Amino acid sequence: MRIWINSFVVAKRILIALVRTKRTLVFWAVFPSLMLLLFGLIYAGGSGTAASFDQTTPGILVGAALFFSCLGGPVATLVTERESGTLRRLLLSPLTGTSYFLGVVFAHLAIAAGQTTIVYAIAAAFGARFHGSLLLGGVILFLTVISYCGMGFFFGANFARRTEDVNGPVAAFGVPLLALGGTFFSPSIMPPYLRTVAQFDPIFHMNESLKAVAANGAPVRSIMSHLAVLVSFAFASLLLGALSYRRLLKVEQSG
Repeated sequence: MRIWINSFVVAKRILIALVRTKRTLVFWAVFPSLMLLLFGLIYAGGSGTAASFDQTTPGILVGAALFFSCLGGPVATLVTERESGTLRRLLLSPLTGTSYFLGVVFAHLAIAAGQTTIVYAIAAAFGARFHGSLLLGGVILFLTVISYCGMGFFFGANFARRTEDVNGPVAAFGVPLLALGGTFFSPSIMPPYLRTVAQFDPIFHMNESLKAVAANGAPVRSIMSHLAVLVSFAFASLLLGALSYRRLLKVEQSG
């Protein structure tokens, strides 16, 4: 019980810090909103905006919103708190590494909920709606956020040493995966060999599963293959992130 209470305390502290800085939260709201408007109107071709936003919104939410907040966010948090000495102070406090790890995840789940609300509110203004099961859509988004957070801890613990290093790993690894995963355009326009490669991109499965449910009202049985990949990747990401974070704490302790 104490672990969960401490985790929520950590999440609250992170969210309060974000509200005070404002700049990051504004970016996480404005960037996906502008991307959604741009691609939604481009694919509408001057007409049929409801259908266009139906198809465009899931990819923008997964790729332009959640990717940068829930993957880039934990990276930035780890680097900032490592630079400020907060991680070392945590080692001297009753707060466990597990509580801190979960607290960061909970904070970004809350951020993801806010981004989802904003993105779909804009889409609804153009006539789009969520056609499938809200519960199933929520499960997909939950697995997506968990996956991103785990990878955020991995990159933050292993590749980012300074605040200036944050954008490098995110851009180098992320942008190609976003393009290959169909965030900005349909994978159907890619050549066959790239569509085959895309099957190994977890973002492809995030996009395809959410689009199937949100835009086409697909039932769970029709996206089982995508869900299987997402569950496996979410578990692997959390494990990899937790192990990387544990190793980082040992480094901080010995330093």
